[in-house]
Amino acid sequence: MLLSDFDYFLPEELIAQYPHEPRDHSRLLVVDKKTGTFQHRHFYDVLQFLQPGDLLVFNDTKVLPARLFGVKAETGAKIEVFLLSRQSGDDWEVLVKPGKRARVGAIIQFSDELSCEVIADTDFGGRIVRFQYQGIFEELLDRLGETPLPPYIKEKLADKDRYQTVYARESGSAAAPTAGLHFTEQLMNDIRAKGFNWHL
Repeated sequence: MLLSDFDYFLPEELIAQYPHEPRDHSRLLVVDKKTGTFQHRHFYDVLQFLQPGDLLVFNDTKVLPARLFGVKAETGAKIEVFLLSRQSGDDWEVLVKPGKRARVGAIIQFSDELSCEVIADTDFGGRIVRFQYQGIFEELLDRLGETPLPPYIKEKLADKDRYQTVYARESGSAAAPTAGLHFTEQLMNDIRAKGFNWHL
């Protein structure tokens, strides 16, 4: 098998730039494994294809506005910082772009209230940074950070909550769980009423 076996042409105009509203009106492609036939449905039809005993597992993490854009304090060079995970306190594992500008000791300024210092390199090319800030970190991040989106999404939504699932509870995800964005509160209630097993 070659990587090229997975190549296909997808016209840019067919790549959705905005999520469907209502969420569950997105299209759903159903494939019958026995016959190989296809059905074009809507996501709200998904209950028709669940069987008794099926288990649905939901990722209930909220997406962090994990992408920060700043400048190197010493030179003014632009640097992008992508938060991966909190290590302890105000220390975070991050990815930086371009990495050559973010050597240990570099100070990156995001606003008058938020900056970070690069304190270590990681084994795979990332960095450990220590944030300095005035106020509440999560509020600053919500105001200054951007939600990470796949590279094929060029448009941004004014409503950041639209990138969250309706069942998101715990902060911590560095990427949107896009498969879950099609569920609505009503669909979740219908799943519960039908007695399907589910786990958050």
